[in-house]
Amino acid sequence: MRFKGKSVLVTGAAGGIGLAAARRFAQEGAKLLLCDVNGELLEQVTAELVVDGGEAVSFVADLSDESQCEAMVARSVEIFGGLDIAFNNAGIPTDISIPFSEFSGDDWRKVIGVNLNSYFYCMKAEARAMKTGGAIINTASVASLVAAPNMAAYVASKHGLAGLTKAAALDLIKQKIRVNAVCPGFVRTPMMAPALSMEGAEEQLGAAAPIGRIAEPEEIADIVLFLASEEASYMVGALVSADGGVTIQ
Repeated sequence: MRFKGKSVLVTGAAGGIGLAAARRFAQEGAKLLLCDVNGELLEQVTAELVVDGGEAVSFVADLSDESQCEAMVARSVEIFGGLDIAFNNAGIPTDISIPFSEFSGDDWRKVIGVNLNSYFYCMKAEARAMKTGGAIINTASVASLVAAPNMAAYVASKHGLAGLTKAAALDLIKQKIRVNAVCPGFVRTPMMAPALSMEGAEEQLGAAAPIGRIAEPEEIADIVLFLASEEASYMVGALVSADGGVTIQ
C-alpha cells in the first residue's frame, strides 16, 4: 500500500501500459483519475477498477490541446483535493510503411502533438497542482535512445521527450517534484497489436532483444510504480531503459 491516500493521474489509461499501471496503483491504495481519448473504453476500465474496490474516476480528453490538459488536472484537484503523482503515458504510433520523404506535415504535427507537446502541457499543469511536491513519470521509449527506419516523427517525438524530461526534472526538483521516464522496448499493447498480428512478427521482435521475448505491460507498470514511490527518492531526470537489452547491443 505504498500509495494509500495518494492522488494519482494516469493518461493513456484505457489500455496497455497505462491500464496496467492504473491497476497496480489501485491495488496499492491510490485515488485515481484516469484519462484517455477513447471514452467508451475508458469508462469500461474505470468501472472495472471501482468494482474491484479501487477509487477511480474517468476524464476524456485530447491531450494535444493544452486547455484539455489543464482541465484534466483541475478535475483531479477538484475531486481529490490535490495531485501527488502523475503518469503521463498517452501516445500514438507512426506509419512505418511511409518513407521519410513522403511523410506528410499533417502526420508529423499529429505525432509531435500527442507524443511531445501533450507532455509539456501536462507537466506544466501537474507541477502547478503539486503544492507540496510529488512525482511525475513519463512514458518515453527505446526510440528515445536509438532510431529506426521510417520512424522519423516518432523517434523525434520520443527523443524530444527524453530531453524534456531531463530539463523539467532540473527545474521542478526545486519544487520537490521528481521527474523521470521509463523507456520501454517492444511491449504487448493495443498500439503494438497490428504489428504483432502479422505472421512471425512476435518471434522476430522478441529475437531482436537479448532477453528473447517482448514485454508484458505489467512489467513496465512495475517500473512506473517504483519511480513514483519513495523507493526512488534519489532518482531525478532518469531515463530507465526497459527494452530487454535492445540498446546495449
